[in-house]
Amino acid sequence: MTTLSTGDIAPDFTLLDQDEHPVSLSAFRGRRVILYFYPAAMTPGCTTQACDFRDSLGSLQGAGYTVLGVSRDTPEKLREFRERDGLAFPLLSDPDHAVHDAYGAWGEKQNYGKTITGVLRSTFVIDEDGRIEHALYNVKATGHVARLRKTLGVDAA
Repeated sequence: MTTLSTGDIAPDFTLLDQDEHPVSLSAFRGRRVILYFYPAAMTPGCTTQACDFRDSLGSLQGAGYTVLGVSRDTPEKLREFRERDGLAFPLLSDPDHAVHDAYGAWGEKQNYGKTITGVLRSTFVIDEDGRIEHALYNVKATGHVARLRKTLGVDAA
């Protein structure tokens, strides 16, 4: 499994968002990006994490960050997730987990004592030049955004 580290070039990609519009990472050059991978829309942990990003969006954007969420869900399910929870940032669909693979956010993990293969909840902070500033693997859904804001020196909204 490939993992990324500080200073690595962030793999470029183009994925469909919740409205089936193509979104490319390269379109965000010159801006800082928080790219986070989560297992499944509308599940308890993923909802907690997405809502934490939603509630911190003002302070993150004020500090110059764009937030992008990535899962294997279809654009239709992502649209429902966005509407249900008032999410105001793009949710990207990676059904074949190719982008997950490129970022090392797909692999073996423990789930209720069993080893399974799936999404490794991960967050990447990408600088204006498209390089990894922070690669955070196997993060917890609860409290992650607050810890990330602290790492980035971004006060709560």
